[in-house]
Amino acid sequence: MAQIHLWPEETMTVDGSTTVSVTLEQPEGERTRLWYRLPVEYGSSITPSCDPFVVATLMLAMRQSADVVVHGQVSPSLLRNLMEFQAAWVCWRPHRYHLIELTAEVEQELTPTEDATRTLVAFSGGVDSCFTLFRHRTGRCGRPQRNIQGGLMVVNWYEHNQKPQAQLDRAAQKSQQMLESLGVPLIPMATNFRDFPQDWEETHGTAIASCLMLLQGGYGGGLIASTEPYQALIPWGSNPVTDHLLSSHSFQLIHDGAAFTRIQKVAQIGDWSEALRGLQVCWQGQDKDRNCGRCEKCVRTILNFRVVGLSLPECFEQDVTDRAILSLRGLNPLQIAELEQILRTAQGKSISASWVDALSQCIQTNKRLRRLNQVKDAVKGALSNSMKTHRGKR
Repeated sequence: MAQIHLWPEETMTVDGSTTVSVTLEQPEGERTRLWYRLPVEYGSSITPSCDPFVVATLMLAMRQSADVVVHGQVSPSLLRNLMEFQAAWVCWRPHRYHLIELTAEVEQELTPTEDATRTLVAFSGGVDSCFTLFRHRTGRCGRPQRNIQGGLMVVNWYEHNQKPQAQLDRAAQKSQQMLESLGVPLIPMATNFRDFPQDWEETHGTAIASCLMLLQGGYGGGLIASTEPYQALIPWGSNPVTDHLLSSHSFQLIHDGAAFTRIQKVAQIGDWSEALRGLQVCWQGQDKDRNCGRCEKCVRTILNFRVVGLSLPECFEQDVTDRAILSLRGLNPLQIAELEQILRTAQGKSISASWVDALSQCIQTNKRLRRLNQVKDAVKGALSNSMKTHRGKR
Protein backbone atom coordinates (compact mmCIF):
# COMPACT_ATOMS: atom_id res chain seq x y z
CA MET A 1 0.00 0.00 0.00
CA ALA A 2 1.13 3.56 -0.68
CA GLN A 3 2.73 5.47 2.18
CA ILE A 4 3.05 9.07 3.34
CA HIS A 5 6.09 9.72 5.54
CA LEU A 6 6.21 12.52 8.11
CA TRP A 7 9.68 13.80 8.95
CA PRO A 8 9.88 16.28 11.87
CA GLU A 9 12.00 19.34 11.13
CA GLU A 10 14.04 21.45 13.51
CA THR A 11 12.00 24.12 15.31
CA MET A 12 13.03 27.59 14.15
CA THR A 13 12.77 30.92 16.00
CA VAL A 14 13.17 34.06 13.90
CA ASP A 15 12.04 37.67 14.49
CA GLY A 16 9.92 36.87 17.52
CA SER A 17 8.11 33.91 15.95
CA THR A 18 8.57 30.17 16.43
CA THR A 19 7.89 27.81 13.51
CA VAL A 20 7.28 24.08 13.93
CA SER A 21 7.13 21.92 10.82
CA VAL A 22 7.29 18.49 9.23
CA THR A 23 8.20 17.37 5.75
CA LEU A 24 5.56 15.24 4.05
CA GLU A 25 6.94 12.70 1.64
CA GLN A 26 4.13 11.73 -0.73
CA PRO A 27 3.79 8.19 -2.17
CA GLU A 28 5.31 9.33 -5.47
CA GLY A 29 8.29 10.84 -3.65
CA GLU A 30 7.31 14.50 -3.81
CA ARG A 31 8.15 16.41 -0.63
CA THR A 32 6.16 19.29 0.83
CA ARG A 33 6.36 21.14 4.13
CA LEU A 34 3.54 21.63 6.64
CA TRP A 35 4.22 24.31 9.22
CA TYR A 36 2.68 26.24 12.14
CA ARG A 37 3.95 29.61 13.37
CA LEU A 38 3.14 31.50 16.58
CA PRO A 39 4.70 34.12 18.89
CA VAL A 40 7.91 33.03 20.58
CA GLU A 41 6.45 33.49 24.08
CA TYR A 42 4.31 30.39 23.53
CA GLY A 43 7.29 28.25 22.59
CA SER A 44 7.31 26.51 25.97
CA SER A 45 3.77 25.22 25.30
CA ILE A 46 4.65 23.61 21.96
CA THR A 47 4.48 19.84 22.13
CA PRO A 48 7.50 17.70 21.22
CA SER A 49 5.08 15.12 19.82
CA CYS A 50 4.02 14.69 16.21
CA ASP A 51 0.38 14.32 17.31
CA PRO A 52 -0.75 17.60 15.67
CA PHE A 53 0.80 16.66 12.34
CA VAL A 54 -0.77 13.20 12.32
CA VAL A 55 -4.20 14.77 12.87
CA ALA A 56 -3.54 17.41 10.20
CA THR A 57 -2.56 14.90 7.50
CA LEU A 58 -4.96 12.08 8.39
CA MET A 59 -7.78 12.86 5.94
CA LEU A 60 -5.34 13.70 3.16
CA ALA A 61 -3.85 10.22 3.59
CA MET A 62 -7.30 8.59 3.82
CA ARG A 63 -8.23 10.26 0.54
CA GLN A 64 -5.11 8.82 -1.11
CA SER A 65 -5.43 5.37 0.54
CA ALA A 66 -1.91 5.90 1.86
CA ASP A 67 -0.65 4.62 5.21
CA VAL A 68 1.10 7.20 7.38
CA VAL A 69 4.58 6.52 8.75
CA VAL A 70 5.77 9.01 11.38
CA HIS A 71 9.49 9.37 11.97
CA GLY A 72 8.97 10.75 15.45
CA GLN A 73 6.83 10.41 18.58
CA VAL A 74 3.05 9.90 18.59
CA SER A 75 0.66 9.17 21.48
CA PRO A 76 -0.72 5.59 21.38
CA SER A 77 -4.06 6.83 22.78
CA LEU A 78 -4.40 9.21 19.82
CA LEU A 79 -3.65 6.40 17.35
CA ARG A 80 -6.37 4.27 18.95
CA ASN A 81 -8.91 7.09 18.76
CA LEU A 82 -8.03 7.83 15.15
CA MET A 83 -9.06 4.31 14.12
CA GLU A 84 -12.62 5.04 15.27
CA PHE A 85 -12.44 8.52 13.71
CA GLN A 86 -11.57 6.89 10.38
CA ALA A 87 -14.38 4.36 10.71
CA ALA A 88 -16.95 7.15 11.03
CA TRP A 89 -15.75 9.03 7.95
CA VAL A 90 -15.47 5.88 5.86
CA CYS A 91 -19.10 5.11 6.73
CA TRP A 92 -20.15 8.64 5.80
CA ARG A 93 -18.04 8.99 2.65
CA PRO A 94 -17.12 5.44 1.53
CA HIS A 95 -16.20 6.51 -2.01
CA ARG A 96 -13.91 9.30 -0.84
CA TYR A 97 -12.10 8.07 2.28
CA HIS A 98 -10.42 4.73 3.07
CA LEU A 99 -9.10 3.06 6.20
CA ILE A 100 -5.35 3.42 6.58
CA GLU A 101 -2.66 2.38 9.05
CA LEU A 102 -0.84 4.87 11.25
CA THR A 103 2.57 3.93 12.64
CA ALA A 104 5.32 5.84 14.44
CA GLU A 105 8.94 5.18 15.26
CA VAL A 106 8.15 6.09 18.89
CA GLU A 107 4.74 5.43 20.42
CA GLN A 108 4.74 7.12 23.81
CA GLU A 109 2.21 9.06 25.83
CA LEU A 110 3.00 12.62 26.78
CA THR A 111 3.01 13.64 30.42
CA PRO A 112 -0.09 15.81 31.00
CA THR A 113 0.63 19.48 31.62
CA GLU A 114 0.98 20.53 35.27
CA ASP A 115 -2.45 22.19 35.29
CA ALA A 116 -4.60 19.99 33.08
CA THR A 117 -7.62 22.22 33.62
CA ARG A 118 -6.09 24.98 31.47
CA THR A 119 -8.07 24.99 28.22
CA LEU A 120 -7.75 26.70 24.86
CA VAL A 121 -10.66 27.78 22.71
CA ALA A 122 -10.39 27.95 18.93
CA PHE A 123 -11.52 31.52 18.32
CA SER A 124 -12.52 32.93 14.91
CA GLY A 125 -14.51 35.93 16.11
CA GLY A 126 -17.74 34.43 14.71
CA VAL A 127 -21.02 33.59 16.45
CA ASP A 128 -20.12 30.01 17.39
CA SER A 129 -16.74 30.69 19.00
CA CYS A 130 -18.02 33.87 20.68
CA PHE A 131 -20.86 31.88 22.22
CA THR A 132 -18.50 29.19 23.51
CA LEU A 133 -16.08 31.73 24.98
CA PHE A 134 -18.82 33.87 26.53
CA ARG A 135 -20.73 31.08 28.23
CA HIS A 136 -17.63 29.46 29.71
CA ARG A 137 -16.06 32.71 30.92
CA THR A 138 -19.29 34.04 32.43
CA GLY A 139 -20.35 30.85 34.19
CA ARG A 140 -23.40 30.17 32.03
CA CYS A 141 -22.81 26.50 31.28
CA GLY A 142 -22.86 24.83 34.71
CA ARG A 143 -20.87 21.64 35.25
CA PRO A 144 -19.39 21.53 31.70
CA GLN A 145 -17.60 24.85 32.34
CA ARG A 146 -13.95 24.82 31.26
CA ASN A 147 -11.08 26.94 32.49
CA ILE A 148 -10.39 28.87 29.28
CA GLN A 149 -6.97 30.48 29.48
CA GLY A 150 -6.27 31.24 25.84
CA GLY A 151 -8.06 32.07 22.59
CA LEU A 152 -6.24 30.55 19.62
CA MET A 153 -6.92 32.41 16.38
CA VAL A 154 -5.47 31.23 13.07
CA VAL A 155 -4.88 34.54 11.34
CA ASN A 156 -3.73 32.93 8.11
CA TRP A 157 -4.15 29.43 6.68
CA TYR A 158 -1.89 29.78 3.62
CA GLU A 159 1.82 30.01 2.77
CA HIS A 160 1.12 33.38 1.23
CA ASN A 161 -1.60 35.71 2.52
CA GLN A 162 -4.88 35.55 0.63
CA LYS A 163 -5.77 38.97 2.06
CA PRO A 164 -3.69 42.11 2.69
CA GLN A 165 -1.70 41.85 5.92
CA ALA A 166 -3.26 45.06 7.25
CA GLN A 167 -6.74 43.48 7.04
CA LEU A 168 -5.55 40.33 8.82
CA ASP A 169 -4.00 42.46 11.56
CA ARG A 170 -7.21 44.46 12.05
CA ALA A 171 -9.28 41.26 12.20
CA ALA A 172 -6.93 39.88 14.86
CA GLN A 173 -7.14 43.14 16.80
CA LYS A 174 -10.94 42.90 16.92
CA SER A 175 -10.70 39.36 18.25
CA GLN A 176 -8.10 40.43 20.77
CA GLN A 177 -10.43 43.13 22.11
CA MET A 178 -13.27 40.63 22.50
CA LEU A 179 -11.07 38.07 24.21
CA GLU A 180 -9.40 40.55 26.56
CA SER A 181 -12.78 41.93 27.63
CA LEU A 182 -13.30 38.52 29.25
CA GLY A 183 -9.75 38.23 30.58
CA VAL A 184 -8.47 35.82 27.91
CA PRO A 185 -5.27 36.45 25.90
CA LEU A 186 -5.22 36.12 22.13
CA ILE A 187 -2.78 33.56 20.72
CA PRO A 188 -2.30 34.29 17.01
CA MET A 189 -1.15 31.44 14.78
CA ALA A 190 -0.40 30.99 11.10
CA THR A 191 -0.14 27.76 9.12
CA ASN A 192 -0.08 26.61 5.51
CA PHE A 193 -2.64 23.82 6.10
CA ARG A 194 -4.95 25.07 3.35
CA ASP A 195 -2.23 24.91 0.72
CA PHE A 196 -2.77 21.15 0.71
CA PRO A 197 -5.51 19.86 -1.64
CA GLN A 198 -8.30 18.95 0.77
CA ASP A 199 -12.04 19.60 1.04
CA TRP A 200 -12.21 22.35 3.68
CA GLU A 201 -15.83 21.59 4.58
CA GLU A 202 -14.77 18.08 5.60
CA THR A 203 -11.28 18.73 6.97
CA HIS A 204 -11.61 21.96 8.97
CA GLY A 205 -12.23 19.92 12.13
CA THR A 206 -8.86 18.17 11.89
CA ALA A 207 -7.27 21.50 10.90
CA ILE A 208 -8.54 23.28 14.02
CA ALA A 209 -7.74 20.30 16.25
CA SER A 210 -4.15 20.15 15.00
CA CYS A 211 -3.64 23.84 15.81
CA LEU A 212 -4.98 23.39 19.34
CA MET A 213 -2.92 20.22 19.91
CA LEU A 214 0.29 22.01 19.00
CA LEU A 215 0.05 23.77 22.39
CA GLN A 216 -0.64 20.69 24.51
CA GLY A 217 2.60 21.35 26.37
CA GLY A 218 0.82 24.14 28.26
CA TYR A 219 -2.87 23.24 28.10
CA GLY A 220 -4.88 20.15 28.93
CA GLY A 221 -7.57 20.52 26.29
CA GLY A 222 -9.17 22.52 23.53
CA LEU A 223 -12.70 23.66 22.78
CA ILE A 224 -14.06 23.58 19.24
CA ALA A 225 -17.29 25.54 18.93
CA SER A 226 -20.18 23.69 17.32
CA THR A 227 -21.59 24.68 13.96
CA GLU A 228 -24.84 22.76 13.69
CA PRO A 229 -27.09 21.75 16.63
CA TYR A 230 -27.78 18.13 17.46
CA GLN A 231 -31.14 18.20 15.67
CA ALA A 232 -29.55 19.19 12.34
CA LEU A 233 -26.33 17.18 12.18
CA ILE A 234 -24.74 16.29 8.84
CA PRO A 235 -21.30 14.88 7.96
CA TRP A 236 -19.30 18.06 8.54
CA GLY A 237 -15.62 18.65 9.26
CA SER A 238 -16.23 19.53 12.90
CA ASN A 239 -19.02 17.61 14.62
CA PRO A 240 -19.87 16.12 18.04
CA VAL A 241 -19.47 12.55 16.74
CA THR A 242 -15.81 12.68 15.73
CA ASP A 243 -14.20 15.78 17.28
CA HIS A 244 -13.56 14.05 20.62
CA LEU A 245 -11.86 11.20 18.73
CA LEU A 246 -9.02 13.61 17.95
CA SER A 247 -8.03 13.52 21.63
CA SER A 248 -5.12 11.82 23.35
CA HIS A 249 -4.50 10.82 26.96
CA SER A 250 -2.88 14.19 27.67
CA PHE A 251 -5.03 16.51 25.56
CA GLN A 252 -8.84 16.45 25.32
CA LEU A 253 -10.71 17.89 22.35
CA ILE A 254 -14.23 19.05 23.25
CA HIS A 255 -17.00 19.87 20.79
CA ASP A 256 -18.95 22.61 22.52
CA GLY A 257 -22.42 24.09 22.11
CA ALA A 258 -24.28 21.60 19.91
CA ALA A 259 -27.29 21.75 22.25
CA PHE A 260 -27.93 25.30 21.02
CA THR A 261 -29.14 26.66 17.70
CA ARG A 262 -27.48 29.68 16.13
CA ILE A 263 -30.49 31.77 17.16
CA GLN A 264 -30.05 30.75 20.80
CA LYS A 265 -26.33 31.54 20.61
CA VAL A 266 -27.00 35.02 19.22
CA ALA A 267 -29.54 35.66 22.01
CA GLN A 268 -26.85 34.98 24.62
CA ILE A 269 -23.98 36.95 23.09
CA GLY A 270 -26.42 39.85 22.75
CA ASP A 271 -25.45 40.56 26.38
CA TRP A 272 -21.77 40.98 25.41
CA SER A 273 -21.16 44.52 24.13
CA GLU A 274 -17.63 43.82 22.86
CA ALA A 275 -18.93 40.99 20.68
CA LEU A 276 -21.64 43.24 19.22
CA ARG A 277 -18.83 45.56 18.11
CA GLY A 278 -16.27 43.00 16.99
CA LEU A 279 -18.23 40.00 15.68
CA GLN A 280 -16.77 38.72 12.38
CA VAL A 281 -18.93 36.33 10.38
CA CYS A 282 -18.28 37.27 6.75
CA TRP A 283 -16.07 35.11 4.54
CA GLN A 284 -17.29 36.18 1.09
CA GLY A 285 -16.65 39.91 1.33
CA GLN A 286 -13.47 41.45 -0.03
CA ASP A 287 -12.30 42.75 3.36
CA LYS A 288 -11.15 40.25 5.99
CA ASP A 289 -11.63 42.73 8.83
CA ARG A 290 -15.27 43.71 8.27
CA ASN A 291 -18.67 42.21 7.49
CA CYS A 292 -19.92 43.02 4.00
CA GLY A 293 -23.57 42.97 5.13
CA ARG A 294 -24.75 41.54 1.79
CA CYS A 295 -23.63 37.89 1.59
CA GLU A 296 -25.78 35.02 2.81
CA LYS A 297 -23.84 34.65 6.08
CA CYS A 298 -24.14 38.36 6.91
CA VAL A 299 -27.83 38.48 6.01
CA ARG A 300 -28.55 35.37 8.04
CA THR A 301 -26.69 36.67 11.09
CA ILE A 302 -28.48 40.02 10.99
CA LEU A 303 -31.80 38.14 10.84
CA ASN A 304 -30.65 36.00 13.80
CA PHE A 305 -30.33 39.18 15.83
CA ARG A 306 -33.58 40.59 14.46
CA VAL A 307 -35.69 37.53 15.25
CA VAL A 308 -34.65 37.52 18.91
CA GLY A 309 -35.58 41.18 19.25
CA LEU A 310 -32.09 42.68 19.19
CA SER A 311 -31.19 45.76 17.17
CA LEU A 312 -28.55 45.78 14.45
CA PRO A 313 -25.16 45.22 16.14
CA GLU A 314 -22.34 47.68 15.55
CA CYS A 315 -20.30 45.08 13.65
CA PHE A 316 -22.62 45.61 10.66
CA GLU A 317 -22.47 48.95 8.88
CA GLN A 318 -25.89 48.58 7.25
CA ASP A 319 -29.12 46.75 7.95
CA VAL A 320 -30.67 44.13 5.68
CA THR A 321 -33.49 45.12 3.33
CA ASP A 322 -36.25 42.90 2.01
CA ARG A 323 -34.66 43.24 -1.42
CA ALA A 324 -31.36 41.88 -0.07
CA ILE A 325 -33.17 38.87 1.40
CA LEU A 326 -34.98 38.18 -1.86
CA SER A 327 -31.73 38.44 -3.83
CA LEU A 328 -30.10 35.46 -2.11
CA ARG A 329 -29.58 32.68 -4.66
CA GLY A 330 -27.75 29.39 -4.95
CA LEU A 331 -28.15 28.44 -1.31
CA ASN A 332 -27.12 24.97 -0.19
CA PRO A 333 -29.31 22.72 2.03
CA LEU A 334 -27.46 23.78 5.18
CA GLN A 335 -28.02 27.47 4.48
CA ILE A 336 -31.66 26.89 3.62
CA ALA A 337 -32.15 24.95 6.87
CA GLU A 338 -30.66 27.84 8.87
CA LEU A 339 -33.01 30.33 7.20
CA GLU A 340 -35.97 28.00 7.81
CA GLN A 341 -35.07 28.01 11.48
CA ILE A 342 -35.26 31.81 11.53
CA LEU A 343 -38.59 31.70 9.69
CA ARG A 344 -40.09 29.19 12.14
CA THR A 345 -38.94 31.29 15.08
CA ALA A 346 -40.45 34.44 13.56
CA GLN A 347 -43.75 32.66 12.87
CA GLY A 348 -43.75 31.19 16.38
CA LYS A 349 -43.47 34.72 17.74
CA SER A 350 -46.23 35.93 15.38
CA ILE A 351 -43.85 38.44 13.77
CA SER A 352 -45.70 39.81 10.74
CA ALA A 353 -43.07 42.20 9.36
CA SER A 354 -42.42 42.34 5.62
CA TRP A 355 -38.97 40.75 6.05
CA VAL A 356 -40.65 37.54 7.21
CA ASP A 357 -42.59 37.33 3.94
CA ALA A 358 -39.40 38.09 2.01
CA LEU A 359 -37.58 35.33 3.89
CA SER A 360 -40.34 32.82 3.18
CA GLN A 361 -40.25 33.69 -0.51
CA CYS A 362 -36.44 33.45 -0.54
CA ILE A 363 -36.54 29.96 0.95
CA GLN A 364 -39.17 28.72 -1.50
CA THR A 365 -37.29 30.19 -4.47
CA ASN A 366 -34.04 28.51 -3.46
CA LYS A 367 -35.75 25.19 -2.85
CA ARG A 368 -37.34 25.39 -6.29
CA LEU A 369 -34.02 26.26 -7.92
CA ARG A 370 -32.32 23.34 -6.18
CA ARG A 371 -34.97 20.90 -7.40
CA LEU A 372 -34.61 22.29 -10.92
CA ASN A 373 -30.85 21.91 -10.82
CA GLN A 374 -31.18 18.36 -9.51
CA VAL A 375 -33.43 17.48 -12.44
CA LYS A 376 -30.97 19.08 -14.87
CA ASP A 377 -28.09 17.13 -13.34
CA ALA A 378 -30.07 13.88 -13.53
CA VAL A 379 -30.94 14.46 -17.20
CA LYS A 380 -27.34 15.41 -17.99
CA GLY A 381 -26.10 12.26 -16.25
CA ALA A 382 -28.60 10.05 -18.08
CA LEU A 383 -27.64 11.54 -21.44
CA SER A 384 -23.94 11.08 -20.68
CA ASN A 385 -24.46 7.41 -19.75
CA SER A 386 -26.58 6.88 -22.85
CA MET A 387 -23.87 8.33 -25.09
CA LYS A 388 -21.22 6.13 -23.46
CA THR A 389 -23.41 3.05 -23.97
CA HIS A 390 -24.05 4.00 -27.61
CA ARG A 391 -20.35 4.51 -28.29
CA GLY A 392 -19.59 1.15 -26.69
CA LYS A 393 -21.92 -0.61 -29.12
CA ARG A 394 -20.36 0.91 -32.22
